[in-house]
Amino acid sequence: MTILIIEDEKPAAEKLIQSVKRFNPEYRIEGPLASVRESIRWLKAHEPPDLILLDIQLSDGLSLDIFKSVNVESPLIFTTAFDEYLLEAFEFNSIDYLLKPIKEEKLENALSKYLKLKKHFTSNITSLAQYLNEPKKQYKSRIVVRKGIDYLSVGIDSIAYFYTEHKITFLIDKEGKRYIVDKPLSELEADLDPAQFYRLNRKFLASISSVQKFSSKEKGKLKVELSPLPNDEVIVSQENAGEFKQWVGK
Repeated sequence: MTILIIEDEKPAAEKLIQSVKRFNPEYRIEGPLASVRESIRWLKAHEPPDLILLDIQLSDGLSLDIFKSVNVESPLIFTTAFDEYLLEAFEFNSIDYLLKPIKEEKLENALSKYLKLKKHFTSNITSLAQYLNEPKKQYKSRIVVRKGIDYLSVGIDSIAYFYTEHKITFLIDKEGKRYIVDKPLSELEADLDPAQFYRLNRKFLASISSVQKFSSKEKGKLKVELSPLPNDEVIVSQENAGEFKQWVGK
């Protein structure tokens, strides 16, 4: 495996090389390259490496500028003393973002993460890069609701659960306030992070924070206690009981 190191500080570059070699002595190291200009020239002249370790701030600018001049398909592990570029870095093929001084354990974890990802692909670096560049689904952070004639915006963290009654969808917040939502539960379920919200049954869609406890019922069903307490009993079917338990335990 070939790893390209882009780092303008010689001690930091040497430490990276030593750490990588301790992780696997057979890895081939290219570089270190110290500037944006030098990196662009190298990437245009060579086959893409399997992985790139790169600092954000180089001698002649930000390494992020490299991607404006050359199409980089290789996965990236950023190494930097600054966390202000974290979000921008993950717009590219980034696997990890390590803050200096870099602990060897952190670097080993990042390299292991790359190897695990690579296993799931057809040993083709392009397919891994395509996966890393796939747009991640953006879930709603707020829900528009009605209270009388007024429309309000409720943050996801304030929501306890949704329920339907007489074909109307209601939102219950953590303080027990009730609002009308102009969407069916099926649309809300698609809009919300499944790690945070679960469709308990046809009538209830609940946040993980609203689940206080649950107990066994007849025929493998589960009775779920939500907070604030709803008027109706909340039952999870036998078919969904196992999935619900997994969701609660994540």
